[in-house]
Amino acid sequence: MTNPETQTVSKLIAVIDGSSYSASVCEHAAWVANRAGSEIDVVHVLGRRIVSEGSNLSGSIGLGARSSLLNELAELDEQKAKLAHKRGRAILEDAQELLVSRGISSVHTKLRNGEIVESVQALESEADLLVLGKRGEGANFDKGHLGSNLERVIRSTNKPVLVASRGFNPISRILIAFDGGKSALKAIEFFAQRSQYNDLACHVLMVGNDTADNRRQVEGAVAALSSGGFTATGDIVQGQPETVITEQVETHDYNLVIMGAYGHSRIRNLIIGSTTTEMIRSCKVPVLLFR
Repeated sequence: MTNPETQTVSKLIAVIDGSSYSASVCEHAAWVANRAGSEIDVVHVLGRRIVSEGSNLSGSIGLGARSSLLNELAELDEQKAKLAHKRGRAILEDAQELLVSRGISSVHTKLRNGEIVESVQALESEADLLVLGKRGEGANFDKGHLGSNLERVIRSTNKPVLVASRGFNPISRILIAFDGGKSALKAIEFFAQRSQYNDLACHVLMVGNDTADNRRQVEGAVAALSSGGFTATGDIVQGQPETVITEQVETHDYNLVIMGAYGHSRIRNLIIGSTTTEMIRSCKVPVLLFR
């Protein structure tokens, strides 16, 4: 068994789709891999093939004409599939080239058919961290929509997920959004055991009332990070988590937010909203999520 004091991320999975976030996903993955000495699997998933609905053609078309058209549509589908495959390969080759240029010697590309969630689940057993973009090809940047698959992937995995921002910036200051829950404690433990991040300044922030119990939990988290070699501080601020955390990031120039993900059920999130989703949407820096 690996000694937790020397444990490193051995493999990362970077999921890209050819959107403007793909380069950023690779840059963020390279940042982690260079510190952890890990290899990277770059994954691009082709959606399930959509077959033309030839059977819905008008009944006024004669059988011969219908058969001919169906054949043409089938050929068109085949051509589209071949083009999608070529495009996917080109996307992966560009990603591999970028990662190698960032000093990553072990890069593996994987082109898969199907759904992203299923593909990630099939590959993640050997990985310790997933990296995805905040938005995909079809996202509306003006309205701040998140990628349609992002939440599904985060909810489906027990691996930490690094959600890349639109562009990569050097990371030197980390804000850990801490609520004392299991996921937040997992985040503290993750970093406290990894000396390769010791040069990063860490601030533990709890949003809530400044009670003795909350103070004790924050001090415990700071102590754990300090014992791992970090320069760590802590604070408690009242207010709404989404608002307070976003303001703290912008005011103090944090480069990375770390937090627990989706602590409540989907139904409860539909009723009262999700802090996790709002944080990913509103923060302009990458967010590292633990479940």
